[in-house]
Amino acid sequence: MTAEQMATGDARPVPPRPLDEIDHDILRILQAEGRASIRSVAERVHVSRANAYARINRLVEDSVIRGFTARVDHERAGQGAAAYITLKIVQNSWRTVREQLQQLPGAAHIALVSGDFDVLLLVHTPDNRALRELVLTRIQSIPEVLSTRTLLVFEETDLDPV
Repeated sequence: MTAEQMATGDARPVPPRPLDEIDHDILRILQAEGRASIRSVAERVHVSRANAYARINRLVEDSVIRGFTARVDHERAGQGAAAYITLKIVQNSWRTVREQLQQLPGAAHIALVSGDFDVLLLVHTPDNRALRELVLTRIQSIPEVLSTRTLLVFEETDLDPV
């Protein structure tokens, strides 16, 4: 909800403002280098620092940019086991299940999908024992989860956004 919506009590979703090529260039730079300075971004997209600053603030305000994070090498960070877990869930329980999955240690990505299963969950754990515990004890104890299937990740590569 924007500040204007909060002031007026209007909870309707605001349609996103269109992005131009400079906005897309800024997004590419920040995806590749989240710590890039405003000055560096401005120089690379050929706008003033004030313009770059205003554009980045607008992208944050419009929730186009949802935050700034570090890209982590999970194995070097002690999270050497990874798996995609597919879940079949009770119909219309997505929001409840999502809230519970978000609380799991090592949950990296959650998606509601179509097809043979309902949810795709990516997790990183210290080892296979912790992964087994996560699946058998935590996930399968969620009442709305009907079944799971675990796909071990042998190797993964993050793609550069540029």
